[in-house]
Amino acid sequence: FFWLSLNVWLFWKTFLLYYQGLQYYYLHQMLGLGLCVSRASASVLNLNCCLVLLPMCRVLLAFLRGSQKVASRKTRRLLDKSKTFHVTCGVTICIFSVLHVAAHLVNALNFSENYSEDFLALNAANYRGEDPRKLLFATVPGLTGVIMVLVLFLMCTASTYAIRVSNYDIFWYTHNLFFVFYMLLMLHVSGGVLKYQTNLEEHPPGCFNPNKTLLENMTVPKAFEETFPDYTTEPFPEDLSVPEPFVQNNFMRICSEEPKFQSHFPETWFWISGPLCLYCVERLYRYIRSNKPVTIISVISHPSNVLEVRMMKDDFKARPGQYVILHCPRVSTLESHPFTLTM
Repeated sequence: FFWLSLNVWLFWKTFLLYYQGLQYYYLHQMLGLGLCVSRASASVLNLNCCLVLLPMCRVLLAFLRGSQKVASRKTRRLLDKSKTFHVTCGVTICIFSVLHVAAHLVNALNFSENYSEDFLALNAANYRGEDPRKLLFATVPGLTGVIMVLVLFLMCTASTYAIRVSNYDIFWYTHNLFFVFYMLLMLHVSGGVLKYQTNLEEHPPGCFNPNKTLLENMTVPKAFEETFPDYTTEPFPEDLSVPEPFVQNNFMRICSEEPKFQSHFPETWFWISGPLCLYCVERLYRYIRSNKPVTIISVISHPSNVLEVRMMKDDFKARPGQYVILHCPRVSTLESHPFTLTM
């Protein structure tokens, strides 16, 4: 329930930020709801890409479960459900990736159709009517996004029960593509396509810029012949035709400069760097530990094709839920199989 509530809260908070935030006013006018949905789904993806690695830290979970710090039986049962939580986060990543991709397809189309010469720094397209496929395949965020979708598709399809049972190695090797996925994710957020306005004080969204009007040789009413202050709120002159949304309650907001836009500093690495480093350290520890020799004490053949292999390893104590991966090079150089340990 806590995990579900956190996902809902993150999605809704980010959606409202991009829907109502003044710094995203012009960007929202250009992209519409596609902007809000793409950023809200990205927040959920950041959270679950962070959490999906933690249940796979088997050494850490075994330590927590076996220590006296986790005395509650219910808490230990939750730790035993780590694989279920991993699958849940993985399914969530797949669902919101589809939503994220769909929203960005709409954004690419809107960037092309709503190209504005007034906001050159805000446009991802180079001109009106530019082929949206160029935004998807000729930019760093677009190209990395396409490759990530392909990697995620391979990982998800190879994770199905039928493939895991019939050929565990396909599942194992494709699942290790998550390293590629995370590296691409780091590059994906460094593109800086979506930008926010930085000078809200000097240029309130939707304001009227008299300096620009004079430069364009437009007729300026007598009410504007005096010098304009940097930022003021003046009564709206009756002889000036200004469309909505520049007018609110018969008052017009006046700005002193053009809007300035800046790309966000990538935040995804805040979410995934900690769990990713923790998982890499654990994988390194498990690799070093796996190189220690294992002595096979006896091999016993039981009825019904049951094979009992007794093994001994120094400084090792089996805990409930642990398993080993057996590899027989004479049978197959690439194939391995997981087996649950019993004592």
